[in-house]
Amino acid sequence: MPMNPDAPVESGGAAPADSSASAPGPVALAPAAARVEAWLAELAIDPAPRTDRDGVSAWDVVLDGHRRRDLRTTLILDPGLGLIAWAHLAPPIGDGLRRAYRSLLRWNDEFPLAKFSIADDDRPILAVEVPARWLDADELGLALARVVGIADRLFEETRAWLWIGGRVPDGYAARECRTTALLDRFAPRLPELFEV
Repeated sequence: MPMNPDAPVESGGAAPADSSASAPGPVALAPAAARVEAWLAELAIDPAPRTDRDGVSAWDVVLDGHRRRDLRTTLILDPGLGLIAWAHLAPPIGDGLRRAYRSLLRWNDEFPLAKFSIADDDRPILAVEVPARWLDADELGLALARVVGIADRLFEETRAWLWIGGRVPDGYAARECRTTALLDRFAPRLPELFEV
């Protein structure tokens, strides 16, 4: 029986007839990749072509905030876990790693529902996870808005990581925001991150 690619996948089953244990309930799995692509289209976010490997799908997107532009973000959809929005907060950190680590640890405490870390190539990473059981169009939008909102809130503190001397390039703030639909829809729901 073919499966509908737009429907969430669920698995689970009853315990054997001779088992005294109760049957486990359904285990929620993430929606199909085609559904995530439809949600991104609803938000006017144009992802790079999808990459699929070992049942996991990934897309690269570029998000713009009110202050932060060109936030490279990878969306990773694992059917058993959910979706991770993995944002490259800045290029690899060179000198001053100790101070950067302190900032990342402090931000882990200050921003609930977000994780800060250092990638293998020394880039600071901001990740927001959505468990499979919660993943829908609304939660995807909130996760992406949370990524952008946090990057906006940390803009001043991360400028030195982004540009030599922390000097913002001329015309940067005047550039058109590509993710206005995302911000218009979800920023009011995250007042702790966005000044509304």
